[in-house]
Amino acid sequence: MYRNHFGLRELPFGITPDTSYYFAAPASQEALNTLMVAAKNGEGFIKITGEVGTGKTLLCRKFMASLGSEFVTAYIPNPMLEPRTLMLALAEELGLTPEKGIEQHHLLKSINQRLLDLARAGKRVLLCLDEAQAMPLETLEALRLLTNLETEKRKLLQIVLFGQPELNRKLQLESIRQLAQRITFHYHLGPMSRDDLEFYLSHRLNVAGYPGNRLFARDAVKALHGASGGVPRLANILAHKTLMLAYGEGRQQVRASHVRAAARDTIFVRRGALRWAGFAVPALIFVAGLLWMYAR
Repeated sequence: MYRNHFGLRELPFGITPDTSYYFAAPASQEALNTLMVAAKNGEGFIKITGEVGTGKTLLCRKFMASLGSEFVTAYIPNPMLEPRTLMLALAEELGLTPEKGIEQHHLLKSINQRLLDLARAGKRVLLCLDEAQAMPLETLEALRLLTNLETEKRKLLQIVLFGQPELNRKLQLESIRQLAQRITFHYHLGPMSRDDLEFYLSHRLNVAGYPGNRLFARDAVKALHGASGGVPRLANILAHKTLMLAYGEGRQQVRASHVRAAARDTIFVRRGALRWAGFAVPALIFVAGLLWMYAR
C-alpha cells in the first residue's frame, strides 16, 4: 500500500498489540513501574484500568515480557468464564493436564500443588487477566479464593486485573467487597497529551523504518490529537488512514486536511460521546487503494 511510498519496512499504525512498538509515555511508564513494583513485592491483587483503546493489552504484554526468569506468567485474554472454566484455563497455563470431568475440589488441589512446586523452585506465579470487567461476579469471587493459596511467607499466586472503568463499578458491589479490599496497587491509564502523541507517532514511524524527516506536520498532530482525544488505538486508526490519503495524493507529508478527511470517515469515541462520521470502509480509502493497485 503506502509502505514503499514512505520508505517503511512495515505498516506503523496497526491496532494489534505489538511490544516492539511499545511507547513509554509518562502514563504508560508509571503504570508499568507500578506493575513491576507490585509484582516484586508479592502483592496478591493488582489492578490496571483504562478506557477502550488506551493500551491495556499492550501494557500487559510488555509487563509480562519485562519480568525476570523468577516469574512464571499465565495469561487469560477473555475471562468471561464460569469459575470452573477459569480454573481449568489457569491449570493449562501452568502446564497441568486435568482429567476430563475432574471435580473442582481436586482441580483446586492440583493447582495448589503445582504452585507449591513452583514456589519450592524459587518461582513466583503471576496470572494476568485482560478484559476483567467482563468477568462474572462468581468468577471474581473464585479469584479471591485462589489468592488464599499461600505459604507462611508469601502468596502462591499473584493476580493482575486489566479492565475498563466498568471494573471499578463492579468492585464496588457489596458481594465482592472482600476482593476489592485485597487490591493494594492500582493505576488508571489515561490518554496521551498532544506532546506525547507527537513523540508516539515519531516512535512508531522509527520502529517501522521511516527514514525521512517530519512526516506528520504540526497542524496534523494537533488535528489528530483533537480527533482521537489522545487514545492510542484511535490515533493509530486515523494515522493509518491519513497515510493512505497522503499516498493517494502523492504527497510526502500528512497535513491537518488529511486528518479531518480521515476523521469524517471514522466512527470514533471522543470524550465519551460516540460520533458517526461515515462508513467503516470509506470511499476515500477505496480510492487510495485503487491508486496503489494501478501504481504497482
